[in-house]
Amino acid sequence: MHELSVCQALVEQAERIARERKARVIRLMLTIGPLSGVESELLRRAFPLASAGTCCEGAALEILAAPVTVFCPDCTATSEVAANKLLCPECGNWRTSLASGDEMVLQTVELETRNANDNESTRQR
Repeated sequence: MHELSVCQALVEQAERIARERKARVIRLMLTIGPLSGVESELLRRAFPLASAGTCCEGAALEILAAPVTVFCPDCTATSEVAANKLLCPECGNWRTSLASGDEMVLQTVELETRNANDNESTRQR
């Protein structure tokens, strides 16, 4: 299950951001394409293990699905397609290039900081 190592790298990245701001992570938002090679459900299950004992422990993990889109050089259309059918829906060309759907992007790290003077929490994105 490589999703655990993906989660560990994600937690390390979020920890660096939180450490710079002296905060703890309360929510991570990812966008994952169906052709990324990462299974969203396995990532969700691996996150509590990877975040245990870190400033990400207990944080919410929100995963958004990215669409699969292709660019057609013949008709210059960019279109959303099924992951297993990368043909241009406009002209039928099979020589398309993938425009999106293979990515995994950390979109948002939501942080909570404590104000030392009045023990008040502040949320940051």
